[in-house]
Amino acid sequence: MKEFEIRQKKDTRSGFGDALHDLGKKNPNVVALCADLTGSLKMNAFQNDFPDRFFQTGIAEANMIGMAAGLAIDGKIPFTGTFANFSTGRVYDQIRQSVAYSRTNVKVCASHAGITLGEDGATHQIMEDIAMMRALPNMVVINPCDYSQTYRATQAIADYNGPVYLRFGRPVVPDFSPVDEPFVIGKGILLNEGNDVTIVATGHLVWEAIEAVRELEKSGISAELINIHTIKPLDSQLLLQSIAKTGCVVTAEEHVAAGGLGEAVAALASTKTPVPVELVAMPDSFGESGTPEELMIKYGLKSSNIIEATKRVITRKTSPK
Repeated sequence: MKEFEIRQKKDTRSGFGDALHDLGKKNPNVVALCADLTGSLKMNAFQNDFPDRFFQTGIAEANMIGMAAGLAIDGKIPFTGTFANFSTGRVYDQIRQSVAYSRTNVKVCASHAGITLGEDGATHQIMEDIAMMRALPNMVVINPCDYSQTYRATQAIADYNGPVYLRFGRPVVPDFSPVDEPFVIGKGILLNEGNDVTIVATGHLVWEAIEAVRELEKSGISAELINIHTIKPLDSQLLLQSIAKTGCVVTAEEHVAAGGLGEAVAALASTKTPVPVELVAMPDSFGESGTPEELMIKYGLKSSNIIEATKRVITRKTSPK
């Protein structure tokens, strides 16, 4: 297992805020809209330096999406910002009709996603947002793993012409991805080569998967590890090449199993290269209040759970049919 240097521990939402500010300096067509959560989305610097291109909509998320669609039609590149729960669940109709169906160039940027929102509890923790956005035609769905990858993803989606859902989070996590690594929409990243199992992770679970691969190596299990930052479009070529080699798959995500990365990979495998698949994901449950670490442990989203799933899937691969 190659070593990954942790440069710092930093929240992924700051990667979004810093990249948005830098985009504002370079591209006068970039505009930003926020639904009364400027500080939480780290959009302060953009607001301060480009007040004529920043729109504070208040707690009116549906209006924010409609405004963004109008700005896109006028040639601007709008980035909307609020919590993931409000970015998707509260405004699904507006995103469906005015963004995805109309294929307007709107970037729906969502912070505080997943169970690691923590103490705010179940009403604010959305675990089904990827499924909702994946189901929409024309929508690109991106879930980066750390500060640096979120920064690069934010920069990359400004150059992409079409709707994007960009998901990131609140807690500080290891920042380890290479700062000069190109961010290519729809292309996964091979983090470790292996022969016994393919582990596919996204978002905050990428670092947990790295730790799992290290431990598995100690017990003689050779795991191939892929970081899937773009869940739609999925990097089918990379995944199928790996699955054909290893013969089994474990997926890991901070999202419910229904409609997320795991189901996307399982569907791909079942239609192209049927193999045993295990999903490490949030169970069919709403969350609760607690620290991010407590909740990750309770709902089975840690490296230990990836290790257990890996041993199960290898047993299924090798046991007699």
